[in-house]
Amino acid sequence: MKKSVGFIGGGRVTKILLQAFSNKNVTFSSVVVTDPNAEVTSKLQNSYPFISVENPSVAASQDIVFIALHPPVIMETLELLKNDIRSDSIIISLAPKISIARISSKANQVKNIARLIPNATSYINNGFNPVCFSSGFDKVTKETIMDLLANLGHTFEVAEEKLESYAIVSAMLPTYFWFQWNYLEEIGIKTGLTKQEAEAAVHQTLKAAINLMYNTELNPEEVMDLIPVKPIGEHESQIIEIYNSKLMGLYEKIKP
Repeated sequence: MKKSVGFIGGGRVTKILLQAFSNKNVTFSSVVVTDPNAEVTSKLQNSYPFISVENPSVAASQDIVFIALHPPVIMETLELLKNDIRSDSIIISLAPKISIARISSKANQVKNIARLIPNATSYINNGFNPVCFSSGFDKVTKETIMDLLANLGHTFEVAEEKLESYAIVSAMLPTYFWFQWNYLEEIGIKTGLTKQEAEAAVHQTLKAAINLMYNTELNPEEVMDLIPVKPIGEHESQIIEIYNSKLMGLYEKIKP
């Protein structure tokens, strides 16, 4: 029997999951989305006409309830919806910081609670998605949920205390590099390549560089020593300091 799904929040992560499920032709008995921003839900419905936009109480009463909200508003939202969430529902939070214990404090009638750190790359079903489950999560139901989430990409169970680390080094990782790759393509165009040639050069070299770093017998120092000229080498310490200050600072903010 197909389950119904409710999304509390209609932002980017909801779009990512809907696209991933659509790519794999995953269907539900119904998909309900709620969001206070009508423009957000309108755009979402244009892209995914199979969803229905309803009030929060309806979304919260579905079989599987995805909490797709920023951490600061999760607890107050759960307080408002705690009587709408069914005891036999499955709650899956997509946010860092708010622990299963805190979610359970507002939905203590629900035993099946999970937390997932989603990845943007799930949009193409190639995510790297750590998930954890409440201690009382039903075993058979867990297998069903893992099968569902496998449509997002590589989905694996971890201890809850590791989720925020994965948020830093995996979920947000593309943002540290995407703008650089894009600008390198612009450099290629400025120096005489066509757009297609620049894209191919950056794309193919990046894929090969990742394989060289992670799929050979060389250690990181040996890999980095293969290229003698390092045009921005003198700035490496500054870049490392940016990573250290910004990312460790962010980790301190998002950890429970």
